[in-house]
Amino acid sequence: MSAPAEAAPQRSNLLQKFATVGAGTLMSRLLGFVREMMMAAFLGTGPVADVFYAAFQFPNPFRRLFAEGAFNTAFVPLFAKEIEANGVDGARRFSEEVFGVLFTVLLALTIVMEFAMPVLVATVIAPGFVDEPGKFELAVPLATIMFPYLICMSLAAMMSGMLNALRRYFAAAVAPVFLNIILIAVLLWAWRQGLGAVGIGYGLAWGVLAAGLVQLAIVWFAVRHAGVRIGFRRPRLTPNVRRLLWLALPAAVAGGITQINTLVGTVIASAEASAISSLSLADRVYQLPLGVIGIAVAIVLLPELARALKAGNDREASNLQNRSVEFSLFMTLPAAAALLVMSEPIVRVLYERGAFSQDDTAMVGSILAIFGLGLPAFVLIKAFTPGFFAREDTRTPMIFAAISVAINIAIALTLFPSMGAPGIAIASVVAGWANAVLLFATLLRRRQWGRDVPLLTRIPRLVVAAALMALFVHFAVGWLSGWLAPASPLRHQAVALGGLIGAAMLVYFAVAFAIGGADLGMLRRNLRRGGKRG
Repeated sequence: MSAPAEAAPQRSNLLQKFATVGAGTLMSRLLGFVREMMMAAFLGTGPVADVFYAAFQFPNPFRRLFAEGAFNTAFVPLFAKEIEANGVDGARRFSEEVFGVLFTVLLALTIVMEFAMPVLVATVIAPGFVDEPGKFELAVPLATIMFPYLICMSLAAMMSGMLNALRRYFAAAVAPVFLNIILIAVLLWAWRQGLGAVGIGYGLAWGVLAAGLVQLAIVWFAVRHAGVRIGFRRPRLTPNVRRLLWLALPAAVAGGITQINTLVGTVIASAEASAISSLSLADRVYQLPLGVIGIAVAIVLLPELARALKAGNDREASNLQNRSVEFSLFMTLPAAAALLVMSEPIVRVLYERGAFSQDDTAMVGSILAIFGLGLPAFVLIKAFTPGFFAREDTRTPMIFAAISVAINIAIALTLFPSMGAPGIAIASVVAGWANAVLLFATLLRRRQWGRDVPLLTRIPRLVVAAALMALFVHFAVGWLSGWLAPASPLRHQAVALGGLIGAAMLVYFAVAFAIGGADLGMLRRNLRRGGKRG
């Protein structure tokens, strides 16, 4: 058996790792845009779109709670420590113990959920569909078809966690691309066959299940190629498994907070026609910077922090956290500013055709602008939580996540009757900022966040650069109003939007570097693991 993890760890570059994970995520998100553009054209924000998004979102939170939330936060540090202590053979035994328990629990859960799906749709997934027989009758079979996706993706997330701990990021980052490739293929096939909306819904549901099997196969073979062959062991609560479960339950809640809030929003939004699909289409756009930046930072930072703390190198751990936040804000603030001031042109170019109307553009654009205000918070949560998880403290983030969910529910229930879907977006943003502030304040209070003067001086300058960029975009949208108008040809809209985004990037980066918000040499040096403070 090869032992790639036993080799002396090379002094790796965080920026390269962020780029590796971010490139895979970017590819997935871009193909996701193509998928959503096609779905918007075929289904608009009509009843079948509402049903599909509601049914698809149901296994997704479970996947992230059981898998990404738990295993990328609790499993990865334990797996990394097992490698350091007992080598790859010890890590393989640990993985087999966990795999046996995880597979058994997921199989039992899936069987129960499949039989209970009518009750779940009526009470948990979309209670608002009960009063609309057509929606309810379609939601039950679609959710039944897609729920086994949970097994595939939860096991795939475990394999991805192992690859991340072994510092092999590419396969785990690129596997999600195949969900969008398969769903795009389904939509093209449905178009060629001339299927109606209901037929497209069923085709997409089966495509989701097929994509889960493909993604699991990709990471399974990648793990084997990395030198770790996992066999099935009879599920037993060994000390290692008990330790994982003790950490994983609160980690699942904390790591899946965004998904929990999304599920809450879906349940509430099911009471209004088109609200679920409008929220989902806006979510797809803001998930691009969140996925490329926030998730990449979280995936790379967690195993790196765990190793630094295991080695007793608090200085390096502090530097890793500060550099990750700096990189996150450097890339996220301009994205948030752009979503705030140019959301409607973005939505128009991406979605406004076929069954997707100008009224749909106005609604989805307003939701997207609100999400833009919360984007820095959502990314900072991804950067702050590894500081807790790497120290095996999953309870504190869980408590803050619970507070965030309570805030989200209270505000959503208050605003939804008068504001509709935008009220749910506001609730999600406020809850996200509350969670980010609580996490950061606790790290400071515990002295687990090192004071970094360069970071403190650069953040206000990055805010200024983003604000000036937003001002430029605001006036530029007016100048290009003829090209961006609904009646303008799509190619004119796309050229104008692309030029506007390019010009906005030039303005932001020019101002940021000119006023000292960023420095290329500093960024290159300080993103180097173990590098000196900038």
